[in-house]
This record gives sequence, structure tokens and C-alpha cells, in this order.
Amino acid sequence: MPLLQVTQLCIRLHTHRGTADAVRGIDFTLRRGETLGLVGESGCGKSLTALALMGLLPEAAQASGSILLDGQELVGLDDAALCRLRGNRIGMVFQEPMTALNPVHRIGDQVAEPLRLHRGLGRTAARREALALLERVGIADAARRLDDYPHQFSGGQRQRITIAMALACGPDLLIADEPTTALDVTVQQQILQLVGDLVAERGMALILISHDLGVIAQNADRMLVMYGGSVVESGPTEAVFSAMAHPYTRGLLAARPQLVPRRAGERPRLSTIAGTVPELAHLPAGCPFAGRCGFTVAACHSTAPPPVPLAAGGAGHLARCIRLDAVAAAQEASA
Repeated sequence: MPLLQVTQLCIRLHTHRGTADAVRGIDFTLRRGETLGLVGESGCGKSLTALALMGLLPEAAQASGSILLDGQELVGLDDAALCRLRGNRIGMVFQEPMTALNPVHRIGDQVAEPLRLHRGLGRTAARREALALLERVGIADAARRLDDYPHQFSGGQRQRITIAMALACGPDLLIADEPTTALDVTVQQQILQLVGDLVAERGMALILISHDLGVIAQNADRMLVMYGGSVVESGPTEAVFSAMAHPYTRGLLAARPQLVPRRAGERPRLSTIAGTVPELAHLPAGCPFAGRCGFTVAACHSTAPPPVPLAAGGAGHLARCIRLDAVAAAQEASA
């Protein structure tokens, strides 16, 4: 039995511009020790999916479908029951550590807080555990810095502190939402390595959210590519990268900066995806990528594409596109 099973999860937002279906019927499962990557542009529904798992959706949001954690239904669960799960069985590393940490509380107290709330530890015991956690995540001279405030740490150190908080109670599921945002490349790699080591060490399941295909390729066992609130391609990471099928997935990969030899004075041009991301309140009835995709035909605007199994990508590799044959033929012609 999987640790986490999400079935037809939908999230509807009520905004001043109208009702928006921000997440539209996504499905996935996750087992202990497994890492699932969610990738896509800003506004595609990645973070809202994570917040739904945590029971932290904004008041104007309504979730439907099913989220089973070890067989327990989370959709519709009351606040008291969700509070017992958050920080205990489900931990989350938020995108921006400076806003995730309370600026007026010492970091030792913040890391110790979930231990006192969920495990019932006294102040001294919780502080001792907090120190061990900070040392494990690589905070230098942690004993001396327990009483420091968040602003006294670098961005990378603050991210390590939020990881320590998320792991304090040994959760079954860890959600890392863009955990390396605004960090330099060296620190990014250190943080991702740390998260991977801790997941393996503690036997947790990990959901890693990113807009960077490279991060997902190096760290996820399986992946979901999201656009306009829908999963447009999914499968084992290796299978998806070896046989990318959806035009959006290919567009994301092509838009990544690459180091290539160039002549003196020549400026390399990044590949871009045409058009702009549509507002969630005005998504097309069919494929959410219709109009931005170079393979768009009339049916793309009216027909919601079903998931199509892809033999070339291996078991479990699916893509939602009614023009997969045309996309594959164009790829072969340009190779």
C-alpha cells in the first residue's frame, strides 16, 4: 500500500476575476523512500498541490477529490486533526526561508517547537534535540548559535534551519517547495544533497517541487510535469527524459541555459515558449497548453486530452496530448 495516494485532486479558487480551477484532477501515488518531482512554470499548481496536502489552502480555495495518507482521508479533515499531522507526520520546507522563520523568535526555540507540541518534550529535552538537528543539517557551531535570530544567518543557513524544523518529528512525508530558490549553485547542490541524504537515512517519502528540469532529473525517481493546473506528462524520471513526448515538456527543456562554444561577440539566444501563461480563470476547455503550442489544431481547444501510455518511455510513462504522433514526427525530422 502506498504511503500517499492522491486521486482526482481539484482545487477551485474564488478570486475577484472569477472562479479559477487552479488544480484540475491530478492523480499520483508515493511510496516510502521514493522521491516524486513536480515541475512546471509559476502558476501551474505545484505549490497549491503541496498546500492541499498540508491542509493549508487559502480560505478562498476549495479542494475536492481524495488525499489518502496511510489510508487516512485528508480532504475535509477538521483543523484539529490536520494540526496533529502537520509538522508531525507531514513536514514541509517552504520556498522562502526568511518568511517561513519567525523573525522575533530564536532559531533554537523554533526548531524545538514541533518537538514540544507533538512529542510532548520538556524545554530542556526539546532544546537538546534541536541542537542535534541543527548539527545534522550542517549549522556550524550550532550550540553557540541556538539563541541567534533568523536575520543573523545566511540564506543557505536559513534553509538548513527550515529543513531541521521540518524533520524534527521524523515525518513520513517531506514536501520541499523550491528549497533552493535564490541560493547560489554551490549551496543549491549542498541543500539538495542534504535533503536526499536525510530522506534515505530516515526512510521518508519526498515531494520535490521545482521549475528546473535539471533539479528533477538529478533528484527524483518519478516526475509530474504540470501546466495550467493539469499534469501534462508523467512517469519514471529516466523514462520521461529519454523520450519526452509533450510539447510543453520539450519546451521547458529547450529553454534551459546551456554552455555551448560561441564566436567572440556572439550572444547565445535562449529558446522560449511562445505566448504567455493563461489566467487560471480563463483556461481553455481542452488542453491547457493550446494556443502556445506549435502543434495546436481546433480540437485542442475543445477536447480535454486523456493520458496516453507511451511504449517508448517504458511502463508508467503517460502524456496528455492528442497530437503525439505529429510531435514525434517533427522531432525525428529535426534530429
